[in-house]
Amino acid sequence: MPETKKLIHVNDEKLEFHLTNQHVSYIFRVFEKSRQLEHLYFGKHIHHRGSFDFLIEREPRSSINLNERDYTSSLEHIKQEYPGFGTTDFRYPAYELEYPEGDHISHLVYDSYKIHEGKPKLDGMPATYTESADEAQTLEVVLKDTHSSLAISLFYTVFQDRAVITRSARFHNSGDKTMKLNHAMSLSIDFPDKDFEMIHLNGAWARENHIERQPLFKGVQSISSARGASSHMHNPFFALARPETTERQGEVYGFSLVYSGNHLGQVEVDTYNVTRATMGINPYQFQWKLRPDETFQTPEVVLVYSDKGINGMSQTYHDLYRNRLAREPWKNQTRPILINNWEATYFDFNEEKIIELAEKAKDAGVELFVLDDGWFGERNDDTSSLGNWTENRSKLPHGIEGLSEKIHALGLKFGLWFEPEMINKDTPLYQEHPEWVIHMPAKPMSHGRNQFVLDFSNPDVVDALFSQMDTILAKGNIDYIKWDMNRYITEPFSTILPHDQQGELYHRYILGVYALYEKLLDKYPDLLIESCAGGGGRFDPGLLYYAPQAWTSDDTDAVERLKIQYGTSLVYPLSSIGSHVSAIPNHQVGRTTSLDMRSAVAYFGTFGYELDVTQLTEREMDQMKAQIAFFKENRQLVHEGTFYRLSSPFDGNDTAWMVVSDDKKEALVGFYQVLAQPNPTYSRLKLAGLDEETVYSIDPDGEERYGSDLNTIGLLFSENERQRGHFWSKNGKTDFHSWIVKLSAKD
Repeated sequence: MPETKKLIHVNDEKLEFHLTNQHVSYIFRVFEKSRQLEHLYFGKHIHHRGSFDFLIEREPRSSINLNERDYTSSLEHIKQEYPGFGTTDFRYPAYELEYPEGDHISHLVYDSYKIHEGKPKLDGMPATYTESADEAQTLEVVLKDTHSSLAISLFYTVFQDRAVITRSARFHNSGDKTMKLNHAMSLSIDFPDKDFEMIHLNGAWARENHIERQPLFKGVQSISSARGASSHMHNPFFALARPETTERQGEVYGFSLVYSGNHLGQVEVDTYNVTRATMGINPYQFQWKLRPDETFQTPEVVLVYSDKGINGMSQTYHDLYRNRLAREPWKNQTRPILINNWEATYFDFNEEKIIELAEKAKDAGVELFVLDDGWFGERNDDTSSLGNWTENRSKLPHGIEGLSEKIHALGLKFGLWFEPEMINKDTPLYQEHPEWVIHMPAKPMSHGRNQFVLDFSNPDVVDALFSQMDTILAKGNIDYIKWDMNRYITEPFSTILPHDQQGELYHRYILGVYALYEKLLDKYPDLLIESCAGGGGRFDPGLLYYAPQAWTSDDTDAVERLKIQYGTSLVYPLSSIGSHVSAIPNHQVGRTTSLDMRSAVAYFGTFGYELDVTQLTEREMDQMKAQIAFFKENRQLVHEGTFYRLSSPFDGNDTAWMVVSDDKKEALVGFYQVLAQPNPTYSRLKLAGLDEETVYSIDPDGEERYGSDLNTIGLLFSENERQRGHFWSKNGKTDFHSWIVKLSAKD
């Protein structure tokens, strides 16, 4: 075992804190005039030294100062770690409370610190973790209010070998009076300049995670959700990149929130070009009643620094989330290739049809059959039966148990679709407990997709849904669940919460969702869960802690998926990206693409099928068998290798990416052309991550090239037909064309 290096250095005399490893340094101190925490530096690793006074910046300015006749004590002009409200800093704070007296003025100052080996768990919350105490160290800094019983513990974790700092905050009321917490960010950090561009993932249903990039300006810009879920619109992630930063060069700082509910990521540039980045629970419609001796824990933010471009940031997130966010047993276990019946049958199926699909899929090499929506209650369309998780015996006369036995007898695993957070009015559960629906009884209640949202802030609701699901799982021998969530929260009101605690609903709801996941996994630890929310409406790190893969988008069109999967890869590993070969014409955009193109895109994810396999021709079945065999041969490489984005679908007609094995002996390249072009230029694609001195065999051409050649010169994807004499006989590549290239090191 290598010697464990010291990760946290504390100068007790100056009260300076330096969190560092070979990749990053994070430095802050206690400002002696106010006892607030002053941020000094976050970025590339720098050597530790006895004092970091040279990082302190002071300039007397026309401003409001804490101390009389002291013109450098204004918090407005000091870079801070966790700024409060009401005492000389007019920028947006990290936290804000209402005290019993009615004021909102906080005077929290440094009190103490503690160093924990490893990484403490967050109570009731998903978070990254360590498997041994020597993997990381965690600094806990305690701030105490000089005028109340409030204390805040700030947690900073630095890992031994990752360019990562995680942060969160815990509020504790140790007094005898209740306070109201109105604003509780997980992180705040002040950068000394504004020379950044903000990158984030924007979208909507069926076009999630499109990359947006724009320069910072003086003022405030933000990404957020107030929908009760992390949302299709803004993924809980943003990055600050230097203007010259590209995929593989330049500095970038990533901010990723491990949370599945309402969120806010905000960047504020002040008049002196200081950039304040904050991230956490969206304060809109949030208020938490902090009673005596109660605590409130914020979600975790994962900060990543890269001086090797955006791809370097992504690779750090991929490695961390694959190995220290996703949990056993599935984090490093081979994921089964599945077929889902949804686009084959929708609601129109019976047991005979399902068995026919499963038999045909098994012949092709599929490993898991998933029965989607329509198997329960009287569910024949989307108006009925959510919340009545009992078998529809008219479709499945032998129930889930009988169907599962037949599926398993074929040698397949068996999975089921659930949407446990939703309910229809025609169910026994609704008739018995209409008050369990999120709504204000005295006001109209809107619907989405003919369904309503159950109040998961109510533990009785969570227990009732677990009981229903447990009954099915126990007798059905279920291997996999697709957990869907198809509408956001409207009319946010809980009938079990007092009127002065309604601001807690959104957060308590998400805690209830996490609680149901925990209940299921505690009883069924080998269960594989794939999260879904109308596609990518809740694709976030919080759910990856429970469900190691997520349905990326309901849009399965291969061309649209290039942008969706490319954007998603900014943060999330390929092993988490649900990607299927679906029916054509595509059910979302009506486009027809080849089976080769569809599979070539889907390879770079979890891989599966969503079509009526019984309608495929003999030739198409042979293609499907070959695709599945190819993916089985390469899925460990895809899911555990290092991912490189090579050409962006947001910049032009072509998209390219590749995965390289850890030992650099194998690589898989995907190159995609959207539209055919007349008289095109030659197209060379420079590869990345290959060993410079290794000779690689290139499949399917059989050519042999050095890694240095491939990284520097690249592969030629244009035609190079030196022997052909007639231009008009050219066999040009059509629209929606793909190339998959396998590289293998020569012995």
